[in-house]
Amino acid sequence: MAGSNEVNLNESKRVVPLNTWVLISNFKLAYNLLRRSDGTFNRELAEFLDRKVPANTVPVDGVFSFDHVDRSTGLLNRVYQMAPANNAQWGFVNLEKPLSTTEIVPVIIFFHGGSFTHSSANSAIYDTFCRRLVNTCKAAVVSVDYRRSPEHRYPCAYDDGWSALKWVKSRTWLQSGKDSKVYVYLAGDSSGGNIAHHVAVRAAEAVVEVLGNILLHPMFAGQMRTASEVKLDGKYFVSIQDRDWYWRAFLPEGEDRDHPACNIFGPRGKGIQGLKFPKSLVVVAGLDLMQDWQLAYVEGLRNSGQDVKLLFLEEATIGFYFLPNNKHFYCLMEEMSNFVKPDC
Repeated sequence: MAGSNEVNLNESKRVVPLNTWVLISNFKLAYNLLRRSDGTFNRELAEFLDRKVPANTVPVDGVFSFDHVDRSTGLLNRVYQMAPANNAQWGFVNLEKPLSTTEIVPVIIFFHGGSFTHSSANSAIYDTFCRRLVNTCKAAVVSVDYRRSPEHRYPCAYDDGWSALKWVKSRTWLQSGKDSKVYVYLAGDSSGGNIAHHVAVRAAEAVVEVLGNILLHPMFAGQMRTASEVKLDGKYFVSIQDRDWYWRAFLPEGEDRDHPACNIFGPRGKGIQGLKFPKSLVVVAGLDLMQDWQLAYVEGLRNSGQDVKLLFLEEATIGFYFLPNNKHFYCLMEEMSNFVKPDC
């Protein structure tokens, strides 16, 4: 077993830039410390290890941010916007004026990853990523906290995502364009991508407009084992054993991975034929062991008559987008920017 682990480490080092390898390996080490074999989780230690950063009304890299905390739940939404051109206005947040009265400014609601269990809207790694989205996509970004498993199982994260969507839609200061409405896109990585899908389904059923979904190696699975799971198990930072733990922690007790929260188009999945479901951009990393489930999701969308674009990055691993040190990062940023353009 030790020899096998050494081979896997060497393989990941060959395809991942060193600083990304160190970053994700450190996350992996911490995650292994936090999960317990009895299905419980060391939340106190997790919060200690998770490096968080405060919001900043004085811009950093042309972006300022501020937090909104829901008094009833204590959950946080962190809002990111482009800094005003006039630096005399820096440090002040104007919640009276819309984003624009002439141009359309996309609003990306972002759900962080962490397998439904780790990270927060104010985790440093996601704070940096959301700032990059603002600059790249010329958008406002609302990064959403949601209740995490195993303390809060399905459907808590979906309910919190739905609440965040309704909150964003009701903010007049997030409106833009001549028709004064909020142009919403949903996005997320890993479990956040899973949440984005389920919130989009609820929005379509309630006839709440969402313009697009951006899913970065979304966390889907099923009861059977796929070829990619067998081939890539334990390589490139992720193992089947890890993934199974998180599903047991998130799904209702006693459920298996064919639950519709997990296996979207599986035997118990919820059909979306005929729904006005938003267009989707699904990003699949070719070295992610869950890729077969992500590709099945793309096929399911197509079979349901939905508009979907697949971005398959053959040599990418999970987390490739955290640092701008690889060609996949820049490819993704360009695709996301094009996806949320008003004329696309």
